[in-house]
Amino acid sequence: MTTIADTLRAATAALAEHSASPRLDAELLLGKVAAKSRAALIVAGDTHLPADLERRYSELLAARRAGAPIAYLTGTREFWSLELVVTPDVLVPRPETETLVESVLALIPERRDCSVLDLGTGSGAIALALASERPRACITATDLSAQALAVAAANERKLGLGGARITWRQGSWFEAVSGECFDLIVSNPPYVAADDAALASLRAEPLLALTPGATGFEAFAAIITDAKEHLRSGGWLAFEHGNTQAAQLTRMFKQQGFSAVRTVTDAAGLPRVTLAQFSSSIFSSSN
Repeated sequence: MTTIADTLRAATAALAEHSASPRLDAELLLGKVAAKSRAALIVAGDTHLPADLERRYSELLAARRAGAPIAYLTGTREFWSLELVVTPDVLVPRPETETLVESVLALIPERRDCSVLDLGTGSGAIALALASERPRACITATDLSAQALAVAAANERKLGLGGARITWRQGSWFEAVSGECFDLIVSNPPYVAADDAALASLRAEPLLALTPGATGFEAFAAIITDAKEHLRSGGWLAFEHGNTQAAQLTRMFKQQGFSAVRTVTDAAGLPRVTLAQFSSSIFSSSN
């Protein structure tokens, strides 16, 4: 048996060529195996790790070196200060998507009822973040994948946000909400072009949630075209997108008659969210 401190040093070295944050990954994985926080691991540095835990830890390290996302190996990911269950059935929630949440929250009144549609909800990250901040919002979240919706519903139960009036529905884009209209539609759809080299580094995540086709704009086009039938007058449509896609999305919005188109940058200063309004606003500037 080796000590926890020695184990972490060796694991950090083993992950150095496979992760941008090898020490953090080493600590998170050992914390998962030993059921300890990162701080507790440091305090217990001189403690010897039992052989059975060493074996389990070695398995997780091997999976991480093979490209498995750390969130799949630990089974959780923090998003908007919410700890979400994450499985290979859903994309790993990313910090960039918090920019989309921030942008949408600015459009949702705090003390007034509002209906929101989250298309392609995955783990439920966006819907649950919005629900945690706007309990009066009535949120419908859809996904083509029944497995993804099961993860989202599990996260709702875990977080105790059922009182926030979230409805989970299965279907491709607007199929699950035929004839219904909303004040706001939000989506982080697949937007990576099918031949983008970046897909190689994302091979562990569901391909359907990453790329919509050859150009990367296929999902945007389908949603923008049909959104007008599902938005109330003054409603908004907001997308997360790749950092080179804002200009084309702006053109697509304007071609479909949307107005007040604007793009928001993420924490790295990259264009990450574009949103547009359908007719005049129904939301006042004061809540």
